[in-house]
Amino acid sequence: MKRFMSLEPIITFLLFFIVTIASAQETSYEDGKKYILGGLEVTGLQSYNEQTVKTYTGLRVGQPITLPGEQISAIINKLWGLELFTDIAFYVTDIQGENVFLELNIIERPTLSKVKMNGVKDGKVDEILKDTDLKKGKKITESLIANSKNYITNKFKKKGYLNTKVNIITVKDTSQTNARSMVVNVDKGDKVKIKDIVFEGNEKLPAKKLRKAFKKTKKKKLGRFWKKSKFIEDDYENDLTLLMDKYAENGYRDARILSDTIINVDENNIKIKINVEEGNKYYFGDIDFVGNSVYSDQVLSRVLGIKKGSTYNGVLLRERIADDTKPDANDVTSLYQNNGYLFSSINPVEVSAENDTINFEIRIVEGKETFLDHVTINGNDKTNDHVIFRELRTRPGQKYNKSDIIRSIRELGQLGFFDAEQIKPDIINPKPNEGTVDLDYGLVESGSSQIELQGGYGGGGFIGTLGLSFSNFSLRNIFNGEAYKPVPMGDGQSFAVRLQASKTYRVYSLNFSEPWLGGKKPVRFNLSLSQTKQFRASYTSSGRIKVDKDEGFSITGISAGLAKKVQWPDDFFVISHSLGYQLYEFNNYSLGLFNFGNGKSNAFTYTLGISRNATAGGRIFPRGGSNFEITGKFTPPYSLFSNKDYSGLKEESTDLTIQRAQQGGTLDAEDSARLEEVDQERFRWLEYYKVKFKGDWYTTLVGDLVLRTNAELGFLGSYNSAVGDVPFERFYVGGDGMGNFTLDGRDVVQLRGYDNQALTPFNPDTGQLDGALVYNKFSMELRYPLTLKPSASIYGLAFMEGGNGFNNFQDFNPFEIKRSAGVGLRIFMPAFGLLGIDFGYGFDQDYSSSSTGPSGWQTHFIIGQQF
Repeated sequence: MKRFMSLEPIITFLLFFIVTIASAQETSYEDGKKYILGGLEVTGLQSYNEQTVKTYTGLRVGQPITLPGEQISAIINKLWGLELFTDIAFYVTDIQGENVFLELNIIERPTLSKVKMNGVKDGKVDEILKDTDLKKGKKITESLIANSKNYITNKFKKKGYLNTKVNIITVKDTSQTNARSMVVNVDKGDKVKIKDIVFEGNEKLPAKKLRKAFKKTKKKKLGRFWKKSKFIEDDYENDLTLLMDKYAENGYRDARILSDTIINVDENNIKIKINVEEGNKYYFGDIDFVGNSVYSDQVLSRVLGIKKGSTYNGVLLRERIADDTKPDANDVTSLYQNNGYLFSSINPVEVSAENDTINFEIRIVEGKETFLDHVTINGNDKTNDHVIFRELRTRPGQKYNKSDIIRSIRELGQLGFFDAEQIKPDIINPKPNEGTVDLDYGLVESGSSQIELQGGYGGGGFIGTLGLSFSNFSLRNIFNGEAYKPVPMGDGQSFAVRLQASKTYRVYSLNFSEPWLGGKKPVRFNLSLSQTKQFRASYTSSGRIKVDKDEGFSITGISAGLAKKVQWPDDFFVISHSLGYQLYEFNNYSLGLFNFGNGKSNAFTYTLGISRNATAGGRIFPRGGSNFEITGKFTPPYSLFSNKDYSGLKEESTDLTIQRAQQGGTLDAEDSARLEEVDQERFRWLEYYKVKFKGDWYTTLVGDLVLRTNAELGFLGSYNSAVGDVPFERFYVGGDGMGNFTLDGRDVVQLRGYDNQALTPFNPDTGQLDGALVYNKFSMELRYPLTLKPSASIYGLAFMEGGNGFNNFQDFNPFEIKRSAGVGLRIFMPAFGLLGIDFGYGFDQDYSSSSTGPSGWQTHFIIGQQF
């Protein structure tokens, strides 16, 4: 095609002589004579302006011109280069003395008016049109058609449609001037599958092992659904490299592929035949280090981890020198780069091969120690610079350290303000001779504010929820009107307000957090205010709910805490302290938790927490590391320092409760008042201790497939058996884990495959669902990302989990668990937080009175829950 196009100017130039000689006016001119251009006329135009074309030629009336000459030829070439015309020709129309008059006749290329694509899903058409640049107004050229055809063909071949055929035709569009419509017919055919992969020449390694070396090129096999058997050429070429790596891993460094052949079995199936030459098996001999002064041979040998006499493994040697697959790999290159030697060079060289033993020299050029000259950031449109710089482990003037850069990426990802997948540190302006380098962190802001707006039906009425959460808030700009976009942002603080209401209850909460109290050290300050109100509800004869707001129950709470990062055992640990106060008020309302319906209870608590968050890959989709937390919540042991006869109060309460049960649930006025008085005295100040543990571990199995393992344990205890266990702060196990309505400080524990609270046993003494004092839970979850874009992160999951709740520690058995399994989907959108759905199957019977067999299939919707 290119050769044909290059002949067009020559052909046109020859036509120039023929046409001018045989022109209608029989005008002649002297060959090679200089004339004065007397006039230029442009003919054949349909959409272009004549003056524009004249200007582009560079010809002007009155200028000297030689006929024929290089000037005319250059103009023709210049016009051909525009790819706007299908024909270009100059004519001599008249000669008057020294003046020559020329005509430039051109034929414009047609313009593309519209495109119709057949054989492609509607959702893919726009993407293909964009990539091929087939848009309205585009000039139709041979190269445009050929390139579009090749692109579409290759696009589907890469997806396994090896027999794809593309036909492009253009049709004159009479509704427009010089326009043509285009029809693209795509016949993908069926995907071509790999029926078999056979090897020849392999005597040392079996074919089954060689086929496993292929990661993406797999033959058809019944039951394999996670790897398709389609043939994609790029993947196949990569897999051939992995095949050689498999030989190198097993000592066959001279192995090579003699030939590989694709054989068409039929229209939809191929067979791959690979002929290999394995060569001899080798072993590592002496490994000497040359050029090292910073580290001794012993240190380098320990990091290299390869012993003399072990089977030669070229892949392992390459990874132990520099493993590019892991950012925090423990290799020799990282050892140097973590100590400032950015410009170091480590190269393994075979110095001799004796029989089957290969001796190596690891040649090291250490270079000059490198220091950071400038550290910059870009891409933070909302977040203020100081919020980012305080998280960085890299400072100007510091020695270059690769591990510090990796840790900085992790810390920035944990903030939640940026897309963790797109945090890119770039090394710029390297100066090996001076030993300096600049470091720039490229960031992409992600949404850090969320709105929660829900509506539903439950408890006999409509439940509405409105919540606003700002995780990159700026309190200091709260009175700055210009900072409201829509709220003051950029200082890394978090602020959340939430209201949930129905006919029967109200929940209000407000939370504020400052991660760097004082701005100099990572000391987090938290403040939380909340109030919950529950009103008495009853049903009328018509089935409607009747609410009496003069009878109710409320909890008002306030808590404040400090959390500080510590350096021991390592600097991933955080120790937190918080103080809280809760006021429980009853107004002619009995929960069944106490034997009094009027009065107050108080709880003053201290919470100690120890956590370690060392996950990698961002908080939405961690790819590695772990995150665990252990907390202890304690009230003062009032009964141990009081002269109050708690044993007598408990005994009297028990006797009156039994008497009430024997009398059909009622007492006379005097005994009823006494029972309320006794329990009011017992629980005036609540006392308990509560210990919880939760751990998550993340492991990347292969590619983007991540395994999350989880273990949880909780225990609620009392200091004094005479006081008894408090009815608040208990564990309710089972269901979706959505703890929106928790009047009594309860922990709602997710265990999919069962109804909400269905794994919480009934209290044998009261016959009520009072909540468990002990629970445990274990789960395994496979996660795979579908997209991790800032606008929406989506991943699918499959899970297995088990857990249970127990009435007391004596009944606790960690192996007595209720099991479930299922699949789910999670969608994280910055404006709305986490959304999800799970389909879980419970294999065991739950504790509900109507349960007679396995729980079966349950559907759970997740809104705003932690991920």
